[in-house]
Amino acid sequence: MSLVIVIIIMALVFDYINGFHDAANSIATIVSTKVLTPFQAVVWAAFFNFVAYFIFSDHAVANTISKTVHQEFITLPVVLCGLIAAISWNLLTWWYGIPSSSSHTLIGGFAGAAIAHAGFNSIDQSMIYKTLIFIVLAPLIGMLISMFITIITIQKKFWIKIGIITGLVTLCVLFIPFKKDFERWALLFIGVVFVASYFYNYFKGETAYRTANMYKQLQLVSSAAFSIGHGGNDAQKVMGIITAALIAGGQIETFDQMPNWVPLACYTAIGLGTMSGGWKIVKTMGTKITKVTPLEGVCAETAGAITLFTAANLGAPVSTTHTITGSIIGVGATKRLSAVRWGVTVNLVWAWILTIPVSGLLAGLCYYIYHLIF
Repeated sequence: MSLVIVIIIMALVFDYINGFHDAANSIATIVSTKVLTPFQAVVWAAFFNFVAYFIFSDHAVANTISKTVHQEFITLPVVLCGLIAAISWNLLTWWYGIPSSSSHTLIGGFAGAAIAHAGFNSIDQSMIYKTLIFIVLAPLIGMLISMFITIITIQKKFWIKIGIITGLVTLCVLFIPFKKDFERWALLFIGVVFVASYFYNYFKGETAYRTANMYKQLQLVSSAAFSIGHGGNDAQKVMGIITAALIAGGQIETFDQMPNWVPLACYTAIGLGTMSGGWKIVKTMGTKITKVTPLEGVCAETAGAITLFTAANLGAPVSTTHTITGSIIGVGATKRLSAVRWGVTVNLVWAWILTIPVSGLLAGLCYYIYHLIF
């Protein structure tokens, strides 16, 4: 029982670190565009991280994470060593300002410890493949959606812009099989907010100052949506790990028996972590990839939010880091390809590629050391 408590505490510590490590994902664009001060931005993002607790109730991502390792091979030392490796890699990448994926760190650590414990047969390869596929898909989807949204947004012909937005939102609301009615109403709400803002700006007279101010206000909406997606996706990953530990410790028998305090604790921890900020990574995400204006911030965050909500519906543990990076690259590339600092981007991709194997190796090493001591 004492080891279970240690694991729960460490999992929540990881969740807290995940919050300040990935705070940059939620606030980088809104800080770099000076819509909010850093303090206001982290409070804003943390609040909506926690709001996700009331929205993501099916815990599909948590279920995916808990099944990364076959249940019969999940032991408390496996979970513990996976967490130690994940925390170590997260702190290292945070120190150097590298926006790596906390999600993939956790998955890599969990899988690596299990392999050290019982070999490759211990992991569910379909879950690993699903994660690996979305390492590529998440930034690409974010980039393509952000490019598409940016192209529509910068459309100078007002009625064409309104027609495209109205048509797309209507088609999505009517024909996408949303799992929860909330998502349909949320999409409709965002569409109405955008269209109403454009109408208001159009009839007031579209000056450069008024248009820029409109996008600053819209960025509050887009950043809130992205923060909800961030909280809903990332907090669930720790929920999956804690539930796996409770199953291994004999406190519960199946994932469906997850206690109510687990999601509440995880959403609280990630919210508090986000409030602590992650300024080194904010600098990388907000200024080093490409220069972001309020208009482009709205496009990137909206694209990121759509990607995260879609992934959560599919139960895919995508990286919020990868998603928002792809979205920022997309808005930069829409201006011109040279607007993206590709040297910085290549370094980020290397960090993404290395995260799962390095975390796995660290976890495996930790597992062997654990057994030498105990």
